[in-house]
Amino acid sequence: MSAYDVCIVGGGHGGAQAAIALRQAKFAGSIAIIGDEPDLPYERPPLSKEYLSGEKPFERMLLRPPAFWAERDVTMLLGRRVTAVDPAAHTLATEDGATIGYGALIWATGGSPRRLTCAGHDLAGVHTVRTRADADRMMAELPRVARAVVIGGGYIGLEAAAVLAKAGKRVTLLEALPRVLARVAGEPLSRFYEAEHRAHGVDVRLGAAVDCILGEEGRAIGVRLADGEVVPAEMVIVGIGIVPAVEPLLAAGAAGGNGVAVDAQCRTSLPHVFAIGDCALHANAFADGAEIRLESVQNANDQANVVARILTGEEAAYHAVPWFWSNQYDLKLQTVGLSAGHDAAIVRGDPAARTFSLVYLKAGRVIALDCVNMVKDYVQGRKLVVEGIAADPAQLADPAIPLKQLAG
Repeated sequence: MSAYDVCIVGGGHGGAQAAIALRQAKFAGSIAIIGDEPDLPYERPPLSKEYLSGEKPFERMLLRPPAFWAERDVTMLLGRRVTAVDPAAHTLATEDGATIGYGALIWATGGSPRRLTCAGHDLAGVHTVRTRADADRMMAELPRVARAVVIGGGYIGLEAAAVLAKAGKRVTLLEALPRVLARVAGEPLSRFYEAEHRAHGVDVRLGAAVDCILGEEGRAIGVRLADGEVVPAEMVIVGIGIVPAVEPLLAAGAAGGNGVAVDAQCRTSLPHVFAIGDCALHANAFADGAEIRLESVQNANDQANVVARILTGEEAAYHAVPWFWSNQYDLKLQTVGLSAGHDAAIVRGDPAARTFSLVYLKAGRVIALDCVNMVKDYVQGRKLVVEGIAADPAQLADPAIPLKQLAG
């Protein structure tokens, strides 16, 4: 049986950053990254954007060149899925029957795409976008695709729709809720992106419930809606969120449910077991202390750094302002903070000019900003969010007043 001082399960951003941070902190013990994909750790966000469009080759998506991992003595156990954890024995079981021992375990598995449960969900031509292999399958089919249906109006769905529309495909986007981005953004931003996609030829359908996916000879040929209408398509992309990949930890007795519960040091309830990234359910100060999962590169990296400091004898606690980004067409959206629970949303600038920000308030204090082609607002507004500054709504709405002036 092989054994390592630190085993990292998951080869995404969080897992890679944990190994990098450990070596930067002069950790001298053995480290292994166990990933269920065959590839070395790579950037995930470009999968639904620059990689899918062919603008960014895979080699440029690698988080570090292959030699980096060997030089830092990080063992890569790729193409291997962990199926069970024995916290008493400090061992992992993998799908291929191997047993791997660990001193400390960092769980950084992210999640798997939430899939449709309706008839036809498993037909050829139905895709999710979570891994390089997912994107490669789509890219291989695209030359034969004239019409595509995207199910889900979140960021993944919108980004995929933008790439397909730019590639000249006829795209229909189906969102079951009354607006896109309904769970993560205010209505002005939703309406802006709906209009942008329609202007680029995307048929955006709101309040559109899917009944099933129709197939012929094992391939998808369209999507039938709950009202009976059939939307023809040679490709269907499903972007309806993820399911956190934590089953082995929960089966081993870890506390959790929608993710695995961690404390401020990213410790699970199992001894010597940490969890980071998309799968880590944690109390977040920027969500009024509510337990949430944050699906972002920033969160994965910040939590990885916390665990590395803990394992090298430092005191550390997770406290980082959340931030995100999304590229669609020539629009760069940058978000800082969490807008959930806001009681006011102030438009700053002119959406018609495609350069504006949406400032979210709760009890008079700034809790988040969505900035569209407004890098200066994003940079200067960060302090408003971090410090929860109360600002005059009229001044916030005036783009002639720099946000740094309101930050004091």
